[in-house]
Amino acid sequence: MVRSSVFKRLAVVSTMTLVALTAAACGGDDSSTADSGGSGDSGDSSGTDVGVILPDATTSPRWEANDKPSLSAAFDAAGVSYDIQNAQGSVETFGTLCDQMIGEGVKVLMIVNIDQESGKACLNKATDAGVQSIDYDRLTPGGGASYYVSFDNVGVGGLMGTGLISALDEAGKTKANIVYVDGAATDNNAALFKDGYEAALKDKIDSGDYTLVGEQSGEWDATKAGDVFEQMYTDNGGKVDGAVVANDTMAGGVIARLKAAGSAGEVPVTGQDASVEGLQNILLGFQAGTVYKNTDLEADAASKLAIALIDGDTDGAAALATGSVTDPDTGDEVPSALATPVWVTVDNMQQVFDDGYQTVADVCAGEVAKACKAAGIS
Repeated sequence: MVRSSVFKRLAVVSTMTLVALTAAACGGDDSSTADSGGSGDSGDSSGTDVGVILPDATTSPRWEANDKPSLSAAFDAAGVSYDIQNAQGSVETFGTLCDQMIGEGVKVLMIVNIDQESGKACLNKATDAGVQSIDYDRLTPGGGASYYVSFDNVGVGGLMGTGLISALDEAGKTKANIVYVDGAATDNNAALFKDGYEAALKDKIDSGDYTLVGEQSGEWDATKAGDVFEQMYTDNGGKVDGAVVANDTMAGGVIARLKAAGSAGEVPVTGQDASVEGLQNILLGFQAGTVYKNTDLEADAASKLAIALIDGDTDGAAALATGSVTDPDTGDEVPSALATPVWVTVDNMQQVFDDGYQTVADVCAGEVAKACKAAGIS
């Protein structure tokens, strides 16, 4: 996959107040999802404080299930008017939403880019219109966003790498063939995740304990991830002992292929996003763990930054952005607020439910109920 320059962090946000999940936006604020190929019904957004464009509803369930309600709750609590829309994976829809929000006079534009080119074009338009911008969750290289709010994404990858090591150790595998199923090359975060798991696994590989026998991108897609994993699995005669898989959606595709091969549960698989499917696969013994990124932390930081920008409080915004990330294209430092991710296994999964990120009812359904009871999840 295409590699970005090494992530550079000057500091990490040490504390970010959790925002309680409350009701989604109501009244005149529109947080409806745009239909694919359309701009969505934004209503009268004149004077809207913040416009938010989410990327899709397929690469990860988090965008609609977690980020959208977390952002809505944070903006509601702050008394900020907002318009949250989803581009549904369409670059054309993304561009339309960007033009619409800028044209309607949003004071701050927050985006999760679909790809670098369309994200950069949107941010350039915002800059030309004098609109402050925030890259949310993933940086847009060369985009020149005013601020960046995310998690420590190299740290996310590091957790996947160390998580795989722990799982292989528990299985008694001191020697192992491993593969990487990377995220999409169009996503700067995928390169940062890879920086993290490469660094975590470097000593094991350099010593000869682990051998990297395959690496391909799953493009954040379950079917594609399953296809590329099956290819690597076949190429190695089934001798694959562990897989770093960059999110839960792709992990689901990999696990499906392992089930077909009769090896599910025997090959540790990593994930990310603490999705319902990912948590269920962990409880059933098919997945080693997942990286939990509480979106309330991102949403809280993003809303506070947005308020400071709306109020023209440059000192307040600077204080919130306690770190920086290097733009891999320009070399510029982008002021950033970065939260700390958590590696989740059966042992600490209760935190995900206690935080309200997922519900026991959703995860512990059907065949998973017995595993939840055994794990003491309530």
